Amino acid sequence: MRSCLVRLFLRSICLILLILFVSACSKTIVLYKDFSEVDANEVIAMLLENGIAASKRSDKSGVTVLIDELDMARAVAILKASGLPNRSQTNIGEVFKKEGIISTPLEERARYIYALSQELEFTLSQLEGVIIARVHIVLPERIAPGEPIQPSSAAVFIKHLPQLDPDVITRRIKHMVASSIPGLSGTGFHKISVVFTQSSPARNTIQWETFGPFKVAKASVVLLQYTLISCFMVILLFMGLLVTILYPKTNLWLQTKFNFLPATSDPVKNDK
Repeated sequence: MRSCLVRLFLRSICLILLILFVSACSKTIVLYKDFSEVDANEVIAMLLENGIAASKRSDKSGVTVLIDELDMARAVAILKASGLPNRSQTNIGEVFKKEGIISTPLEERARYIYALSQELEFTLSQLEGVIIARVHIVLPERIAPGEPIQPSSAAVFIKHLPQLDPDVITRRIKHMVASSIPGLSGTGFHKISVVFTQSSPARNTIQWETFGPFKVAKASVVLLQYTLISCFMVILLFMGLLVTILYPKTNLWLQTKFNFLPATSDPVKNDK
């Protein structure tokens, strides 16, 4: 009888551990893919800094960032507030690479403006506290002889961290843009507009729920229920095993109540 209870106790422990293991397993999903090593490291570092576990996997197409499915909403909010991942920048050499195709003057002009804005965006994004930089450039059209030349203009959008002071950096940005765009260096700064917007901190998207005396994340309530029920079952089985060991008379009562036969009993005597 005692050996049966021991085997039952051990089997129950294994079953409970299996249930806990299965319930604790969460699904891993892809957050971003086809990243460069640098971009993936920046994203993972930001997530780890905010308490979100993340990993990466490399393949032929690039680096894939993996996170837990339950952390998806928090991860997206944190990366959005941090301006990550960085938008891929195209330099002038990549825009004007030779492909053996003759371009029209309009295409060449559009590519030149795009490449110029990309270079300025990359430079402005290196300033301390700048999260995102966008530059829109307007260059004067080719006009007929004798008509007045319209000056160039530019618009700059800056998304920044709270510690950056727009009043301190505005003049530096305008001077940099004016020195980089043809037709702006001698016109002053009135043709350059700069708009600043401060990045709002990521909202705490964890939903808390009260479960008895515990306050846990809503996604962990089911796991906590399985854990408490499993612990309660283990305690009951352990107490039952302990009682049968310390109080042998309990074995006789169980045998009488449930018609258990002792392991050492003789079938012949029982027949008589």
